[in-house]
Amino acid sequence: MGFPRNSRQREVILEELRGVTSHPTASELHEMVRLRIPKISLGTVYRNLEKFKQEGLVLKLDGAGEQARFDGNPKQHPHVRCVRCGCVSDLHASPSGLQVPALSKSHGFEILGLHIEYVGVCPHCRHELPRDELARLRSLPR
Repeated sequence: MGFPRNSRQREVILEELRGVTSHPTASELHEMVRLRIPKISLGTVYRNLEKFKQEGLVLKLDGAGEQARFDGNPKQHPHVRCVRCGCVSDLHASPSGLQVPALSKSHGFEILGLHIEYVGVCPHCRHELPRDELARLRSLPR
């Protein structure tokens, strides 16, 4: 894998990200890394996350109006995001009906990747929500 400059920082950032399944924001990851490298800056974490993304080592999950979250599993896979608290979880089922070769052939695109994100309300938020608020969330266009 090779870590050129600031190899210790890069190594720790990647280890911490790959050690969780919570899909942290850069700020959340910064707090985790600071337990091991107290003087690391948030900017260093951001820069390295962007480099990792460009190198294909991590996924960056951008949600509209949400802070980007990062996934230490770089393989393309679907996610589900809570519309209330913004937490993200992996989905371990593959989406049906989206066959890359068929899409390439029928639309003429060379498919380079796939980003599928479902939206919903996580179990924690669903438990806390009043029934009328959950009904309102269900009625919103997505």
